[in-house]
Amino acid sequence: MKHFELQGKKRITGKKADVNSVRREKRVPCVIYGAGIENVSFSVDEKELKGLTNTPFSHIVDLNIEGECHQAILKAIQYHPVTDRALHVDFLALDPAKPVTIDVPVKITGNSIGVRQGGKLNVAVRKLKVCGPIENLPDELPVDITELGLGKQINASDLKFDGFQIVSPKGTLVCAVRATRNSNAAAAETTE
Repeated sequence: MKHFELQGKKRITGKKADVNSVRREKRVPCVIYGAGIENVSFSVDEKELKGLTNTPFSHIVDLNIEGECHQAILKAIQYHPVTDRALHVDFLALDPAKPVTIDVPVKITGNSIGVRQGGKLNVAVRKLKVCGPIENLPDELPVDITELGLGKQINASDLKFDGFQIVSPKGTLVCAVRATRNSNAAAAETTE
């Protein structure tokens, strides 16, 4: 899994004026919790944070908060409803000895038989939730659709990987090839 490094600066908590002054400095208020550490309130540079939030990939975040280093994942982020500026970010600290649950992007590979017959590929999810040790977590989940025919689909339960497991519900639809008018007309011509 890819790592992303962020530099943090501790901040004072309690008053709304303190939070507003942090935001005026083009910094985003953050908090880190979990893995037996005491909650730490800090801020990160708004531009640096965009490198983490404006990507389809998931990352393990290496936080350096004034010399204190923590590995974490992005747990939650709040955005301004009009400007889409990040208002607050929650990070969950990781314990290297425990498995991590994180969303990982799905990468569709191959050329489906059903699509070549005129069907349409529908990708239902872009990410699946996986759980495993930090060192085994992938950057993406490859899903080969080469053998996927018309009217067929791939669910989360159909995917098997070594070193980690998919914890999204087993019935989660990943992708499917649906029949179109072209594929129905081609099927009708071959039967005549």
